[in-house]
Amino acid sequence: MKAMVMTKFGGPDVLSYQDVDTPELGPDDALVEVRAVSVNRTFDIYLREGTYAHQPELPHILGVDPSGVITAVGENVTDRKVGDRVFCSLFQPTDKPDPYMSIPGIGPVDFLGVTIWGGYAQYVRSNAARTVPIPDNLGFHEATVIGRHLATAANQVENVLETKADDWVLVMGATGGLGAACIQVAKWAGAKVIAGAGSDEKAQACLSIGADHAINYRKQDLTAEVRKLTDGQGVNGVCDSVADQEQFPKVIHSMARGAKLVTAGNASGAADVPLDVRYLYLHQLQIIGEPREAPGGLQQAFARAGEGGVKALIDNVFPLSQAVDAQARVESNAGIGKVVIDPTLD
Repeated sequence: MKAMVMTKFGGPDVLSYQDVDTPELGPDDALVEVRAVSVNRTFDIYLREGTYAHQPELPHILGVDPSGVITAVGENVTDRKVGDRVFCSLFQPTDKPDPYMSIPGIGPVDFLGVTIWGGYAQYVRSNAARTVPIPDNLGFHEATVIGRHLATAANQVENVLETKADDWVLVMGATGGLGAACIQVAKWAGAKVIAGAGSDEKAQACLSIGADHAINYRKQDLTAEVRKLTDGQGVNGVCDSVADQEQFPKVIHSMARGAKLVTAGNASGAADVPLDVRYLYLHQLQIIGEPREAPGGLQQAFARAGEGGVKALIDNVFPLSQAVDAQARVESNAGIGKVVIDPTLD
């Protein structure tokens, strides 16, 4: 099969489009012909650079969220069949004595595309039980974006922030995959959503997927605008997986007493951000890191998407052979929505 193979850590030139062996299946596995996989800053670009928390054995194939069609199944598989349209979960069960992580409801896991080979390829191997059927109303590109982010967003907004009707929620990086999903989950809860975006075009895109207000923080003072919209009270919850060094202090000062901030990343690339500790403790704020889905969350996310109304912002779709260009598009911060790779375009 064709794959985009990472041969060392570094810049985009470490990715090479080449032939590799198609994965062999274990008895509990499914072989999926990849129709879509997205480009993620943390799991793809930071891992490629060697700056992510884990460095896989090389050569390696990136791609944490492939969607596609099952072409073969292992001998023990009874609940999936050839021809099924499925999304492959990031979290893959493992019996390794030193697993990468343990996930509630799943147990010890490898990370697809991080600790084991992923979806930057024509085919990917997944534990069959960790594939989820794609509803008929979703295309593969949309399914990859929804599968990657909606379950995490639901866990952040519903379980961590405990968002309820009439709460004010601020979402930063709101045209990214996770941010766009957080907007929609918060609206389902009946919250009033303020989106933070870095351009007028991105702000408009946030309004198109349900945000009540959108602030271009490159032109307006984020804290002042949030305070104005909330009658001086501030927001009850924040989803911020950007961690912009300039905007993060403004995010903190936009929070009401007792508010929570949940994060699952630092898309800005900044490892450290300024924190007003005095404001933190005087206003009894909480900052919580939660990058996971709740048990059963992925299945629930696709059930919700199957009912209609879930919007996936997609910026561009690239062939697998142009994965380097796809990553460059993400690194430019110019896009609105997710960048997707589709191996069938080659």
